Amino acid sequence: MNIAAIQTFLAVVRCRNLNRAAEQLNVTQSAVTARLDTLEQALGAQLLVRSRKGATLTKAGFAFLEQAEVIARTWENARARANLPRGVTRLFSFVCDPGLWPELGQRWIDEIRAAHPETAIEIWSGLLRDAETWLQSGMSDAALLSEPVIGAGLEHREFASDRLILVTSSPDLMWQKQYIYVDYGPLFRAQHAEAWPTDETAALAFSNPDWALDHMRRDGGAAYLPVRIVQGDMDRGCLHPVPGALSFDRRIVLSWRKASAESFSFLAPSDPAVPAGR
Repeated sequence: MNIAAIQTFLAVVRCRNLNRAAEQLNVTQSAVTARLDTLEQALGAQLLVRSRKGATLTKAGFAFLEQAEVIARTWENARARANLPRGVTRLFSFVCDPGLWPELGQRWIDEIRAAHPETAIEIWSGLLRDAETWLQSGMSDAALLSEPVIGAGLEHREFASDRLILVTSSPDLMWQKQYIYVDYGPLFRAQHAEAWPTDETAALAFSNPDWALDHMRRDGGAAYLPVRIVQGDMDRGCLHPVPGALSFDRRIVLSWRKASAESFSFLAPSDPAVPAGR
């Protein structure tokens, strides 16, 4: 089994077509077919049902898919670590919930880069399931999420508290009629239901606060959003807090591999060069 065969398998899964996968990989279709045949022979199972209409995963293919992604990502990670720029001695692989990147994740990474110029950094967008796979496999060193990643060889600490406030695009807006629900996970859902017990549901919902904010800037509305991303809009008078509305504090958690802490002291809150988070 070789990495080219696994990368080819993943390309076919993405494209759902051998011809398009061949174009993406810049190889012939016969090369794609040969690589898939080699991979299936090595595994002793059919991974794809191939036809003129395309390619679909078999049950064995679904079972192998996650492992194939881990292997391919581990290979890319190893290549990156083996080809660090001059003056850089190590690579820090960081997973961040996309909704936590503005201000929180980005600011922390900027502080690390300033305090540790010998460290190269790669940043991946991911949620809990991604982070679990990447941390436990060793592909990534740490993850910033709204909940901890639990497992053998992993540690976590509270990184920051994210305050969510109800803001509206206009102080005169009947915000209940244009309420946008932003889903921050199970704990927020329970708190929100307790605070606003009603049969009415929002006509529009987002899983990412940045998308909700972009929609409000364009079309108006009201939503619970983190202070860190709306403060500038409030200062400019583009958004307004809803008087008397409850706010929620969401815990932000940094999880990391214990083995990585030996190389990256900033993962533990004792490194004076890098704040522990705000």
